[in-house]
Amino acid sequence: MTAPRPVVALVGRPNVGKSTLFNRLAGRRVAIVEDVPGVTRDRNYADVIWEGRAVSVVDTGGFEPESRDRLMSQVREQAQLAVDEASAVVLVVDGRDGLTALDRNVADLLRRAGKPLFVAVNKVDTARTEEDVPLAEFYGLGFGEVHAVSAEHGRGVSGLVDAIVEKLALPPLPPAPEEADEPQEVSEAERPVGDIRLAIVGRPNVGKSTFVNALLGEERFVVSDVPGTTRDAIDSLVAHKGRRFVVTDTAGIRRKRSIAQKVESFSVVRAMKAMDQAEVVACLLDATEAGVEQDARLLGLVAEKGKALVIVVNKWDIAEREGATQDWYRKELTKRLPFVGFAPMLFVSAKERRGVHRVLEKAARLVEQYRARFPTPQLNELLEALQDEHPAPIARGRRVKLYYVAQVAYAPPTFVIQANHPDGLTDHYRRYIENRFRAAFGLEVPMRLVFKERQHRARPRRPRE
Repeated sequence: MTAPRPVVALVGRPNVGKSTLFNRLAGRRVAIVEDVPGVTRDRNYADVIWEGRAVSVVDTGGFEPESRDRLMSQVREQAQLAVDEASAVVLVVDGRDGLTALDRNVADLLRRAGKPLFVAVNKVDTARTEEDVPLAEFYGLGFGEVHAVSAEHGRGVSGLVDAIVEKLALPPLPPAPEEADEPQEVSEAERPVGDIRLAIVGRPNVGKSTFVNALLGEERFVVSDVPGTTRDAIDSLVAHKGRRFVVTDTAGIRRKRSIAQKVESFSVVRAMKAMDQAEVVACLLDATEAGVEQDARLLGLVAEKGKALVIVVNKWDIAEREGATQDWYRKELTKRLPFVGFAPMLFVSAKERRGVHRVLEKAARLVEQYRARFPTPQLNELLEALQDEHPAPIARGRRVKLYYVAQVAYAPPTFVIQANHPDGLTDHYRRYIENRFRAAFGLEVPMRLVFKERQHRARPRRPRE
């Protein structure tokens, strides 16, 4: 189970360079960057490792406190939600413009949040530019140290992040294990135990709260036809057939760029935290419009985090009345969402309370696989057999040879395979290995295969006689 990372929110008025700074911190071009105010509509998230410390960075839309424009009102709500969830907030301003009245208004709102605050004076591209920037004005905000940065060129960004990490007193990540000739196998003592943590996620109005109410057998949460009714992630303890589940109902994830009523505001940060703390994620789809782009994005996030997944097709009572069959539906969804083809799919009607508890039963079986320990001899027998059936490709004039495999981690099960030329393995052959592992062990959970080059020991030379 992964601990939630502290969240750092980038906030400021439009067109000051928040998305560019976000991309710089994320180390890749994630946010759309365009020299037009208001391009960033929704929050963008990235997990960042900085000098051995882990944080999540949130890019928000332009924060205009006095704007009455409907779109900007939505952007402001998104930014406010990010600030509410953040461990620290960075106010990004434009050094070329100096301190504006809008910057001051945003700063006043941020003070009320009671979070550690930092000022990033952006677009200070050179030392000569810095001489012309009135940094003293920004110190007057009373936030403490002011950082002159160039998000576009990277100037001063490391100093800003160093200050954030120091203020949050983040512990370093545990060191990576030292390389060994053979992978270090997991021990029985490391196997996860305890209650099963199950997160319920999905875009708005797919029936998450109705589904959780059916699990609990009581009307525990507000249920409404208005998308986004659930704001918080709430934990409930459920006992079923001798197993205990901690069930988390999360806020919905809505269509990007949609203009919605205030009640549709949501907090993806809370959904991300729920996923981080969960072992199994039940992703609810609407049977009347399943497999759409929003579903694919959410399922991609679950897969990226390596969580066991149950795809729950809700409102199946409606689809049935319209003549849909489960076989047809399963094939259609598999075509639309091939990257989660390993995950089991269940068809339920939360409203009629049909099939709901099968999700708990499936989650219990998935956790057994997620926490399972696979014997090394059995793994190596399989490795040898799959090579006999389908030899690895040729690389550098020699056939790639897979020598040894061992399980090195639980949740998800992770295997290290030693090879003479791992770079020579094609994507097709890697998928073949994964499929053979899944078939051999009946795996319906994510698994990770790590290919490493075998380190050859130098042979001792015979002494001269």
